Amino acid sequence: MKKALLAFVVAGMFVATALTASAATPPEEIALPNGHMPEGIEVAGSTFYAGSRRDGSVYAGDVRTGEGSILVPGVAGRVATGLKFDRGRLFVSGANTGNAYVYDARTGAELASYAFATAPTFINDVVVTRDAAWFTDSQKPVLYRVPLGPGGEPGTTFTTVPLSGDYVHQTGFNVNGIDARPDGQTLVIVQSATGKLFTVTTSGVTDEIELADGATAANGDGILLDGRVLWVVQNQLNRVAKFKLSAHFDGGRLLTLVTHPRFDIPTTVAERGNFLFLVNARFSTPPTPDTPYWITPVEKQ
Repeated sequence: MKKALLAFVVAGMFVATALTASAATPPEEIALPNGHMPEGIEVAGSTFYAGSRRDGSVYAGDVRTGEGSILVPGVAGRVATGLKFDRGRLFVSGANTGNAYVYDARTGAELASYAFATAPTFINDVVVTRDAAWFTDSQKPVLYRVPLGPGGEPGTTFTTVPLSGDYVHQTGFNVNGIDARPDGQTLVIVQSATGKLFTVTTSGVTDEIELADGATAANGDGILLDGRVLWVVQNQLNRVAKFKLSAHFDGGRLLTLVTHPRFDIPTTVAERGNFLFLVNARFSTPPTPDTPYWITPVEKQ
């Protein structure tokens, strides 16, 4: 009887483990609605979010099945690029509109909006720390800081934080992806025009992260900081660079370059478990209502 019970328990554990492993493996490809024109992606729990450059809508789905629907309806004139989930809310960058938005991540209701800047501007990406949401502007040498309340409630005002220190503004696309260390006191950004990486203090002081052996983050777009590992999406190069940063984040070295046959100008990256999820913007493909778009999951290397 004891042997039978033990066998039953072991078998049950095996089945549970197999189910867990299966649930942790996403589909080979996650389809987005035709014509969606995505740029940003976020994953929170088992839910992914993908914004639209066409009308600012946000599509939400299940990373385990790929099934989903429009969460935030589109509005003429709106754009959604980078986005982040925090405490039940979605913070969304508005690209060349100069605006940003906060939505309820469950209902899609708009909770707040901000008019950061006028042309030339491109509100590109966002990271959310314990006490603030930080937005990048690829056309201006600044970050925008939205204060958050104790429960993550977005404030009604914002602060424009000029970038100083090592950062030098260039012609073309500049500050793009952004992430933060766990304490929220050090931000990390990539400058697309130069392929340089920088740390940024909350007062805007930048220090270049010196990369070994002549490595760069050329065409750097969305970034993902995981401890001392920094993933940088290199959009036009159709790859993701994996860097290992030094203990003080003042240097780094390239570990590997991740490619995939289904990459078609990936722009931003999110993670769940041992997988990265990259959305393909397909910038070189003329957009039509019938143009297909998709998310490519890749196992971390």
